[in-house]
Amino acid sequence: MNHDHYDDDLIEEILSSVRTIAMVGASANTTRPSSFVLRYLTEKGFTVFPINPGHAGGTIGGRPVFARLADVPEPIDMVDVFRASDAVPGVIEEALALDPLPKVIWLQLGIRNDEAAARAEAKGITVIQNRCPKIEYGRLSGEIGWAGVNSRRISARRPERRKGFQRLGLSPRGKSE
Repeated sequence: MNHDHYDDDLIEEILSSVRTIAMVGASANTTRPSSFVLRYLTEKGFTVFPINPGHAGGTIGGRPVFARLADVPEPIDMVDVFRASDAVPGVIEEALALDPLPKVIWLQLGIRNDEAAARAEAKGITVIQNRCPKIEYGRLSGEIGWAGVNSRRISARRPERRKGFQRLGLSPRGKSE
């Protein structure tokens, strides 16, 4: 896979099909990016499992914290990594030991490790690097455009309306209103 460019359809398909996310490197510090990404994804309907050995047994963002991926009590669709690039090989090895395997491993902004990504892709896992699912969700749903940000996407398709203030979601593929 070309990790310098991802097709919008691929990102949208991932964000539309994933339901459970294990967030490796989740922080209890509410000013850290992982904290607001966790809260945002939870608000969008994803089940997010914070992974942080130092906070295991506690909660982050109202969610129970686990020490390792293997401790999560249900299958994980996506592993979202908030760790430095040199920690990625260990996270990938831990993810490859899961049964069933996650569908996606997502490395946050500034995080890239092509060798570890190739190992995961060889096992059939989709890997996204140097991107943020919160930003991509907001961009593809049209929500980010409300702040005047260019989403690089023009579409006549209406976003799915959800309850609450400024709650747009990704419309299921093939559904038009």
